[in-house]
Amino acid sequence: MKLGIVGLPNVGKSTLFNSLTKAGAESANYPFCTIDPNVGVVPVPDPRLQLLTDLYHSEKTTPAVIEFVDIAGLVKGASKGEGLGNQFLSNIREVDAIVHVVRCFEDPNVIHVDGSVDPVRDIETINLELIFSDMEILERRIAKTAKSATANKALAKEVGILRALYAHLEGGSLARSYETDDEDVLAFINSLNLLTWKPVIFAANVSEDDLADDAAGNPHVQAVREFAAANGSEVFVICARSSRRSPNWMRTSGKCSSRT
Repeated sequence: MKLGIVGLPNVGKSTLFNSLTKAGAESANYPFCTIDPNVGVVPVPDPRLQLLTDLYHSEKTTPAVIEFVDIAGLVKGASKGEGLGNQFLSNIREVDAIVHVVRCFEDPNVIHVDGSVDPVRDIETINLELIFSDMEILERRIAKTAKSATANKALAKEVGILRALYAHLEGGSLARSYETDDEDVLAFINSLNLLTWKPVIFAANVSEDDLADDAAGNPHVQAVREFAAANGSEVFVICARSSRRSPNWMRTSGKCSSRT
């Protein structure tokens, strides 16, 4: 499985990546510290694997692995090429799922690209750029397919799905919230590799003091949890603040909050 770590610039993505992978990627208090994506492969611990190895006397034991990709930060207008937008979007398209790091701590010494801490606004900024990118993909696919659809019922059905999905995105909704009971339609949408179709888990980046109670008293985290619940996602709380710690330092509450 390949997971992309995304978020606005300077929210703790590389600090989280370093903690998970021990890769030593650069982590600093300024936007666009990460330009080219950093990649780290982490084995998944599973005590059952050793039991099977001993039982069958295997010569080699190969654990499952997760590949983490630390992707450059996104800004408003990324879908039109602002910041490192085009590169950011193409890197996301290559992953299976998204870990969205959201800043949920106040610190005047840590720069925020929008000047203030508002995690829901930050999430919506990225979602909007992903929606715009997906709409562009669908627009091109519709233009290409519609030419042959008049004489082909299968292609005509595809165009109908594409247009319905485009209208869904145009209304500000993510592709994964598109509802249908038709398995063929779901399979077709899955084949489009849309950014907003990918599953998302939110990493709420908090101060160390908030970890003890899983950030129960942090209003920013509560806002992220409410947003995640409404969008079929999960939230876990971490402390990954690169401004005061070494690049490989991170703590987590060890809890994953699911409201789905």
